[in-house]
Amino acid sequence: MVTGTLGRVQSPRIIRIGGAAKETAEVLEQLGLSRPLIITDAKVANLHLSTLTDVLDGAGMVWGLFDQVVEDPTDVCVDAGLAALQSGDYDCVVGFGGGSPMETAKAVSFMSVNSEHVRDYKEPAQIDRCGVPIILIPTTGGTGSVLTRWCVITDTESPENYYLSGLACVATAAIIDWSFSLTKPARITANTAVDSLTHAIEAYVSRRAFPYTDAFALSAAQAGMAFSNASVALVHGMSRPIGAHFHVAHGLSNAMLLPTVTSFSVAAAPARYSARARIMDMAEDGDTDATACAKLVDGLRSLNTDLAVPSPRALGHDADEAMLEIMAQQALETGSPNNNPRVPTKEEIGGLHKEIW
Repeated sequence: MVTGTLGRVQSPRIIRIGGAAKETAEVLEQLGLSRPLIITDAKVANLHLSTLTDVLDGAGMVWGLFDQVVEDPTDVCVDAGLAALQSGDYDCVVGFGGGSPMETAKAVSFMSVNSEHVRDYKEPAQIDRCGVPIILIPTTGGTGSVLTRWCVITDTESPENYYLSGLACVATAAIIDWSFSLTKPARITANTAVDSLTHAIEAYVSRRAFPYTDAFALSAAQAGMAFSNASVALVHGMSRPIGAHFHVAHGLSNAMLLPTVTSFSVAAAPARYSARARIMDMAEDGDTDATACAKLVDGLRSLNTDLAVPSPRALGHDADEAMLEIMAQQALETGSPNNNPRVPTKEEIGGLHKEIW
């Protein structure tokens, strides 16, 4: 059941929402900054870079560019970004793109003042020594990274996605311009939408939820604010190994898992899950909690059908018993399953992975 424990809130100092990209130079000036390193990937750079740099050029700001971010950014990618930061006289980083560029920017910032390998800071460590200011400008609608205290990096020595967390992972400023999301392909739009939905659901049913996070989770417009402070749960814990081993996009692996994990979990927090079902118009106000929970699971399965969410096997990925055991252990080590209303065993996680396969 949800504990509703005392919450501790971390969020960006500045949040601008709307047609906000044109205000980037103004935000930098407000923070006393003028020499940003833009961290992005090649696709975003090709589509949108000039929109951002025209604003910076108009304000007379000198900027640099690192556009080599890879999907599910690795420790090697972070090292390359850090080298780019250290090669010039930059006073901040601008993470521009989806979750991968934004999380790379976070890691580059805190690694500029922390000397160990990035894996040495994975949870349960809290990274509170902050590097250069972090400005985040998302171009997708689902990751939530723009508002969170989280960062996820892939290790190249052993296939593992590890969580990094702390004040050093919180953006100094979040600039949210919805117009960037209009150019995304249907698959990415669907994946990031379900990612956002997963954030909203998991933050609301998390054992670490409290009234502040409930408000954001129920409205879902700022689900990132919700799960940044209430944390995520079993879906995310199980999603990370799928991404690490099979390079399935994070939002897509969340979508694969969400109906099955919800079905596994609803009996442990029926009031919370049924409230989600009613708010999402998947259940009626007069339905019992049990009926509303059942409708929620059915609704999530129907949503996956409508969005043509494939199984891992349909994408050509095979997982034998040995791989399922490795993924179950890695899911547990993220810590996220402990926030789930129903805390699973390692064997149950393996069974759920097998079910969605």
